[in-house]
Amino acid sequence: MKGSGCRIGIGYDIHPLIAGRPLVLGGVAIEHERGLAGHSDADALVHAVCDALLGALGLGDLGEHFPETPELAGISSLRLLERVRDLVAGRGYNLVNADCIVMAEEPKLAPYRDEMAGRIAGVLGVAPDRISIKATRGEGLGPVGEGRAIAAQAVVLLERTA
Repeated sequence: MKGSGCRIGIGYDIHPLIAGRPLVLGGVAIEHERGLAGHSDADALVHAVCDALLGALGLGDLGEHFPETPELAGISSLRLLERVRDLVAGRGYNLVNADCIVMAEEPKLAPYRDEMAGRIAGVLGVAPDRISIKATRGEGLGPVGEGRAIAAQAVVLLERTA
């Protein structure tokens, strides 16, 4: 498809759940007794979207662009998404849509999906209906199913604007 002007990317992230941290997914604080461990706010959903965007343009991954430095400790992942958005725009692309899935045994995420989509869409400058967020359980299997972690996956489609 040389010259088509479209690029697809996929991203994945997983973080362990720990006590004493807020749970943030899609830029939304979610009521839960544990949060995700990580250098930033550990928002696995936004990290997956960032990696998908970077991957679509062959720009590496989130860790390459945002290493674990003191300046980035505790940073909102939405701020990282802003920087990734600027990299994508700087290459002459914008988002057509993102299809995301969050894998979590708990808490129930359905009440937060629209707000998460709205936050991500707001940063990316698109309508919320271009951000699909689904949730599924691990059914007792692996770290997600055992309630020890939350994972997220995202697929994005970009189109050339310039």
